[in-house]
Amino acid sequence: MQKLLNYINGELVNPVTGNFFENINPAEGKPYSLVPDSGAADVALATEAATRAFAAWSTTPAKNRSVILLKIAALIERDLDQLALAESTDQGKPVALAKALDIPRAAANIRFYATAILHESAHTHFTDNDAINYTQHTPVGVVGCISPWNLPLYLFTWKIAPALAAGCTVVAKPSEITPMTAYLFSRLCVEAGLPAGVLNIVHGYGAKAGQAIVEHAEIKAISFTGGTATGKIIAATAGPMFKKLSLELGGKNPNIIFADCDFEKAVSTSIQSSFANQGEICLCGSRIFVERSLYQKFIEAFTTQTKALVVGDPLNEKTNLGAIASEAHLNKVLSYIELAKKEGGTIIQGGKQVKLSGRCATGYFIEPTVITGLSHTCRTNQEEIFGPVVTIMPFDTEEEALVYANSTPYGLAATIWTENLKRAHRVAAEVKSGIIWVNCWLFRDLRTPFGGMKQSGVGREGGFEALRFFTDEKNVCVKL
Repeated sequence: MQKLLNYINGELVNPVTGNFFENINPAEGKPYSLVPDSGAADVALATEAATRAFAAWSTTPAKNRSVILLKIAALIERDLDQLALAESTDQGKPVALAKALDIPRAAANIRFYATAILHESAHTHFTDNDAINYTQHTPVGVVGCISPWNLPLYLFTWKIAPALAAGCTVVAKPSEITPMTAYLFSRLCVEAGLPAGVLNIVHGYGAKAGQAIVEHAEIKAISFTGGTATGKIIAATAGPMFKKLSLELGGKNPNIIFADCDFEKAVSTSIQSSFANQGEICLCGSRIFVERSLYQKFIEAFTTQTKALVVGDPLNEKTNLGAIASEAHLNKVLSYIELAKKEGGTIIQGGKQVKLSGRCATGYFIEPTVITGLSHTCRTNQEEIFGPVVTIMPFDTEEEALVYANSTPYGLAATIWTENLKRAHRVAAEVKSGIIWVNCWLFRDLRTPFGGMKQSGVGREGGFEALRFFTDEKNVCVKL
């Protein structure tokens, strides 16, 4: 069985303790590799390496950093098939989705920041004829990047690319559930000639390796994507240490559909936004609110298209929904379906675990599930499920739709469907979410900031805001 290795000081190394744990293929429910069980000692070695590398990397000309990052992006594109297969095996998603979205986006993340640093600018202010004030950005130092299991390489590169581009050195930890693409990525960094210590990847459990990263005094900033409960622990640890924090946390996203929408697009895109990646995307629209005059028509069309989705082997090109990422998460999602029944909900489609044959006979699969008849205040509609489960409710007025949409403690993303331009702008302004899509979903421009409101996180990733996060800002005043 293959052993993954940590990437510290430019080398692939065993964990200090020599201990490993099993990495499970969720489509089969069986182990297929071994993951380093790293802890504080490994993080200390990684941080020491990053600290030594910082002086040289932070003063490396931007064009030189850009060249190395572009080499890494090109290697990702070269190894598209291998990385997509690894991500599918690790996370359970259809390999076709990994090929079309996750791996190309990982390369795009790196390309964006590799070129963005060539076009950075600073503000200059002339104070009459008395002085010149200019703003200078300098890399903050060693930073910690902790990424989740749902979009493993996509979100891993989303964090480390701006950090490296800005001149920081990095200690990163991928999710222990989906470590394979980060391990393969570390090998690409070696091949690309990334200087030793600039990027260090420590595998292991969040409570051990992840917490050690957050606690380490020499790590000056933390970028984390994951659950809100874990985000609270990180904030409680890092806050008193005055570390910079960027937390992209949970979501319970509303999809508001007005009667004047483009009906066919609203239905087909809502299917995608509900069930893409088995619903394991923080941006998925898990609560659908439909104007009452359109409600029954929408239910019928949405249910028909949901029934047509194929739950199956992730390696099958015809599969729409693959495996849930872990057995523990499978049980969590199933428990919420049972909760919905107790809260008075009606399962109009799905709701059961799927048993496949062949190699996937013991895998973790769930039917795409549609639930009606619930209150907007019930737990099923208030708590993040993070699976192929969607609730649908009717509304009568725009005001009522906004009450429903804004009723949760989350505020990450929302989708609005209407052909009325004034309404689109009006509703978008009132929905308490950091990202609003009108008549589309998951359309991203990498120049724009990314993040949520309320318990969906603090700080912004993406765009030039991410570069700014990894720098310290100083004002220099020169008296004339």
